[in-house]
Amino acid sequence: MKLCRVPRQGCVLLWALLTQLVLCRSGVFAGDGTKACKLSTETQSERDVLNRLEPLAHKNFTKEIKDKEESYIYVFQLCGDAGGVPGAGVIQRSTKALEKPTVIGLFNSTQAIGGSDWVMLMYRNGDVYDTHCNKEARKAIIMISCSENKDAGELEVILEDRDRQNDCFYLFELDSSAVCPPVQSRLSAGSIILIIGFCLVAVYLIGGFLYQRLIVGAKGMEQFPNYAFWVEVGNLTADGCDFVCRSRNREEAPAYRGVTTDALEEEPEERDDHLLPM
Repeated sequence: MKLCRVPRQGCVLLWALLTQLVLCRSGVFAGDGTKACKLSTETQSERDVLNRLEPLAHKNFTKEIKDKEESYIYVFQLCGDAGGVPGAGVIQRSTKALEKPTVIGLFNSTQAIGGSDWVMLMYRNGDVYDTHCNKEARKAIIMISCSENKDAGELEVILEDRDRQNDCFYLFELDSSAVCPPVQSRLSAGSIILIIGFCLVAVYLIGGFLYQRLIVGAKGMEQFPNYAFWVEVGNLTADGCDFVCRSRNREEAPAYRGVTTDALEEEPEERDDHLLPM
């Protein structure tokens, strides 16, 4: 007996569609992203904060903590089933395989608060305490801070505050670049002036070179626009720099000591008049 009586291509397509439906239902395909999280109070501001965490959606973050003789594994997932537990955002699992995982918070009861470079996520309505905190439901607080060098850092378990009558919570930390403020590139007025200046100089040089070469027919260094003017400016600049910056005396010192420059000057021609023949 054949399981599929349609043509082979149709049977393959049918199986592909059924597999995709199963995967989507199990959360493998995370197309919904942060939309899978249900906010306790649906407001646009909280939804915008939650949307900032879209790169972290449906990723499992685990951390193992050893407490004396016992050790626990914490699993956090944003808007997805943490550790495969339906509806759980954060779970606590003992390393003992037979024990049932403890649900710390559900992602269908989410609260999101954000600042410029941080987001605080709260999952409520976890499993109730047995003896602590008036047997209230557990709550997880995940503090996600900006770290430009990490797409998603390591989950850190800070504390479990259960030594109070109510409002007990588990506190976690996570670093991620997803909550970092966008980098805005702004040019200063000086940068804009420099860019405009460089553009004008480039236009002057290229346009002048083409004009000198194609219209005037200049060759060699004469292709440089206003070559004679710039040569003269360069010479004058060099002379000015030489005059201002050099400290040596411009008169050459005499070769012998005791001989002044006045003695080396020519005497008036009248001194030899008496030697001339009459």
